[in-house]
Amino acid sequence: MEENQPKTGKYALNYGLLSGGIGVIFGLMLYSMDMHYQGDFMTIIISLLITLGVIILALVQFKKANNGFMSFGQALKVGVGLCLIGGIIGVIFNQLMANVIDPDMLDKAMEFQKNKMLEGSSLTPAQIDEQLAMGKKFQTPVMQIAFGLLGSIFFGFILTLIPALVLKKQENLD
Repeated sequence: MEENQPKTGKYALNYGLLSGGIGVIFGLMLYSMDMHYQGDFMTIIISLLITLGVIILALVQFKKANNGFMSFGQALKVGVGLCLIGGIIGVIFNQLMANVIDPDMLDKAMEFQKNKMLEGSSLTPAQIDEQLAMGKKFQTPVMQIAFGLLGSIFFGFILTLIPALVLKKQENLD
C-alpha cells in the first residue's frame, strides 16, 4: 500500500497551478473592468472562495487517489502547498501588472484610497496624504513579494484547516 500512495507535492503543484491560473484570469478580468487597483471587500471574498474551492477539489481528489484515506497532515501539505504555488504565480502576475501592464497602478490605488478616505473619514487632507505617504513606503517590490508569499501561506493554512478536519480519514493499521 505504501508504494502506491499519491504524493502530496504532486497535488499541491497541479492544483497550485490551477489556482494561480484562475487567479491570473480573475486579475485580468478585474483589469479589463479597471477594478484591479481597488481591492474592495467583494473582490477579496471572491478570491478567497475561489481558493477554498480549489483546496477542497484538491483534497477530495487526493483522498480519492489514496483509496479514500487522507491524514490531517497530508491535507495540510496539499492545501498550504497549493496556496504557496498559487501565491508565487500571483506575486509574479502582480509584479507584471504593476510594472509592465499598468505602471500607474500604485498611483491609481493611492488616489482611489485617498478619495475613499476623504469621503468617509474625519481626517484632514494633510493627514490623509501623510498616511498614504507612510503606506507607500511599504509598497516596494520586495515588500510586496514577501507579504504576498507570507499571506498565501497564512491564508492557505487557515482555509485548509476546516476542509482538512472534515475530509481526513485515517487508515486503520491493526
